[in-house]
Amino acid sequence: MEQCLRGVEKGPVVMGRRLLRLRRPFPMIGHIAFGVIERGTNVIQVRPSTLCFHDCVFCSVDAGPSSTTRRAEYIVDDVEWLAEWVSEVAKVKRGGSEALIDGVGEPLTNPRIIDLVKALKSAPGVERVAVETHGGSLSLPLLKALDRAGLDRVNLSIDAMDPDLARKLVNAGWYDVNKILSVVERALAETDLDFVLTPVVVPGYNEGELKKLIEWAKAHRLGERSGWPTGVLIQKFEAHKFGRKPKGVRPWSWKRFYDFLRSLERETGYRLLVRPEEIGIRRAPRLQRPYRRGDVLELIVVGEGWLRGELLAVDSGCSRAFSLVGVRRPISSGALVKGVVKEDENNIYLASPLNG
Repeated sequence: MEQCLRGVEKGPVVMGRRLLRLRRPFPMIGHIAFGVIERGTNVIQVRPSTLCFHDCVFCSVDAGPSSTTRRAEYIVDDVEWLAEWVSEVAKVKRGGSEALIDGVGEPLTNPRIIDLVKALKSAPGVERVAVETHGGSLSLPLLKALDRAGLDRVNLSIDAMDPDLARKLVNAGWYDVNKILSVVERALAETDLDFVLTPVVVPGYNEGELKKLIEWAKAHRLGERSGWPTGVLIQKFEAHKFGRKPKGVRPWSWKRFYDFLRSLERETGYRLLVRPEEIGIRRAPRLQRPYRRGDVLELIVVGEGWLRGELLAVDSGCSRAFSLVGVRRPISSGALVKGVVKEDENNIYLASPLNG
């Protein structure tokens, strides 16, 4: 137990929230905010940081400076340890996996992002490495370093070409979409990286910007280096329980969303609706779940939880991380708590104390 607790170090308070730094032997599976997540395909999500310097008005996970729901932030310091866990999952997938570095924040906030890409690129069973970013910290030196480390693709979440609207959506006066696009243009000329735009369509805000983004992607032949039939993957805005919802915005139905994409395809002559296999996604064997809903087990509290009303915990074997939810009394780090598993989907575990 003590060894597992040594894998969590309390850092400074950042944006009013405690920062916890994670390293071996703390488990890298079990929590939605950090570590490794697999959802039954060959794409393995890798989450090295929850921190975010963007503050998007539509953020589904309430990241950034204005967050009202978060209690703690996490950074995985030991990126080699994180890559080892990815490799173990890739073995289950039987090869051909993509490691997608994403997060409930901005992945590039991890100061060892270059080392993480290197470690993932050399991990057995990992064929491709990609990163998702809103782009605020992109620079040509950073992209060149990522390219040398082995990164294959950048999923760039730009939501508007208009600079004022882009700043409004990101809720950051310093955000400069023209600078980001200029950096990407240079990176396309000077590196082997591919780029794909992944905007979110926010009803009432940026529908008119999508055509501009498509034309830019078409002009710069995004997606071609990956062998994809498109360089734009448009996402649908959803109102999540702990996310942000801009005033007056009503999420579209899936029918309206797909009708919108078909209309854009007709207008631009550019493919937006693609099958998963066309962008390298396939079904793959799943990682076994050691725990199921209803299981009662002993958990060790290790620190502040990601969201208010939660604690970070680990099982006695130090094999899975847990979000301990529904906590109604103070519980100190190192305490043993008997809990019941409430959620187990995708090896992401929520448990609640039996006695509150």
